[in-house]
Parts: sequence; structure tokens; C-alpha cells
Amino acid sequence: MTMTLPTPRTTFLLMFLAVAFVLGTAFYLEYAKGLEPCPLCITQRVMFLGVGLVSLIAFLHNPKTIGRRIYGLLVSLWGLGGLYFAGRQLWLQSLPADQVPACGPGITYMVEMFPMSEVIKTLLSGDGNCAEVKWTLLGLSIPGWAAVGFIGLILFGLWQAFRKR
Repeated sequence: MTMTLPTPRTTFLLMFLAVAFVLGTAFYLEYAKGLEPCPLCITQRVMFLGVGLVSLIAFLHNPKTIGRRIYGLLVSLWGLGGLYFAGRQLWLQSLPADQVPACGPGITYMVEMFPMSEVIKTLLSGDGNCAEVKWTLLGLSIPGWAAVGFIGLILFGLWQAFRKR
């Protein structure tokens, strides 16, 4: 008995659905549980959104080999970006209390009051709010789970890019 692998189109759909689940969970934690996202959390959401949009477009386009490879690599690139930001937040969470950067104002306030360059800098580097562990599941914080998700998406993207038909 041979095992048949899902088609590339099905795999892109599964990646899109996985990202929709992750983002849905993030919004649930924010709006139902009151966990305000820090700047790096928002940046990770953008990276997940990038993976999801590329996956959705690839599913709808249903490309042949070259297109599948391009989409797979784009998924992996978005995933690498997300893994970087999740890693940065995990690093901030591991710092001793005296080395944690100062907390900044909320992102809504920053967008309204600060120059966009300052908002972007905070979204890319984080602040003291990003060092706070607000929620865990099985011993992993939110950026820990995000890192696991990004690693999975990177691997699926690479598999899509280099799999045999």
C-alpha cells in the first residue's frame, strides 16, 4: 500500500488554514482574554499574515512547478522573518529584570503621537512590554508557540518548493 501525499494545492490550503487558526487564536487571546499584544507580537502577526496571503494566493492560482517553487520560497521567507521576531521576543523574555528595556506606550498611542519611523523601530525591536510573559501553554510562551509555528511553516514552504510532483 502506497501513501499518497497531498497535492501542492491542498498543502497551500492547509498552510492558509493553519495561519487562519493561529491568527484567530491571537485575536481570541486579545479580545476575549484581554491579552494586549506587544509590538513584537503585532510584527509576528504580520509575518503570519504574509504566510497566509501567499498560501491563499498559491491555492487559488494552483501553479505549476516554477510557480509552486516561488510560492513555497515566499512562504519560507515570511516564516523566517516571523521566526526572527519570535526569537527576538524569546530573547527579551530571557533577560534578567535589570537588563529588560523600558516599556513604551501602547501601539495605538504611538501611531497617533509618534513619527512613523519611531513606531516601525519599536515594532521591529520591541520594548519592555515584549519581555513580559503573559500566557503559557505546556511551558511555552506565546512567542515560543509562534516560533514552533514558523518553523513548521518554513519546513512546509521548503517542501513545497523542492518536492517532486
